[in-house]
Amino acid sequence: MRVIAGEFRHRRLLASPGLTTRPITDRVKETLFEMTQDLLVGGRIADVFAGTGSLGLEALSRGARSVVFLENDRKAFELLQQNVAALKVEDRTLCWRTDALKSSFRPKGVDEFLPFDAVFFDPPYRLAANLDPESPMGKALVRLARESVTAKSAMLFFRVPRGERIDCPPCWQPDTAHAISSMEIHIFRKAPTKLEAAPDVAN
Repeated sequence: MRVIAGEFRHRRLLASPGLTTRPITDRVKETLFEMTQDLLVGGRIADVFAGTGSLGLEALSRGARSVVFLENDRKAFELLQQNVAALKVEDRTLCWRTDALKSSFRPKGVDEFLPFDAVFFDPPYRLAANLDPESPMGKALVRLARESVTAKSAMLFFRVPRGERIDCPPCWQPDTAHAISSMEIHIFRKAPTKLEAAPDVAN
C-alpha cells in the first residue's frame, strides 16, 4: 500500500494483515481522488473506519489541510499511528481510537480540525449491508451531519459492495455513484437545513 500522488508520492504505508480492514487498491484510490481532488485542497477531512489511514493520508498528500482518523481496531490503529509518524504529519492529523457507531465525531481539543469539509466513510461491508436510517450506522450518519461536525457544503464518500442498496438518512442527499471493480463509491451531499432551504421572503 502506498501514497499515489502529491507531497508523499510513492511513500509506502503499513497495512493490516488478514481481514480486519480492506485496504483500497491503487486503481480505486486513483479513481476516487480524480473525482474529489478539487474538493479536498485546503479542506478538513474525516477518515471514518480509517484502517491504517490510506485514504486520509492520500488526501493530506494531495493538499488537504488536516485529517482526523477514526479507527477502533487496536492493531489497525497502531499501524495508523506508525504511518502518520513515518510521514511526520502529527501536526496536521489526529488519530482517534473510537467506535464510529457510537462516536460524537467531535474530538476534544482540536477545534481547528472542525467542521469537516469531506468525509471518507468506509465501513466493513457487513455493516453497510444493514444500513437504514434507524440502524446504528444510520444514527451515526445523522450525528455526522450535525452543524458542529460537518460544514454546510460537506461531501460524504461511502464505499460499499457493487449493487448494494444504501438507504442513507435524508440529512445526506445522493449525488452520484461510481462502480469500480467489485465495489461502488456513493457520493452524498449534506442536505440544507430547513432554514437554508426556505425561499427568500421579500420585505
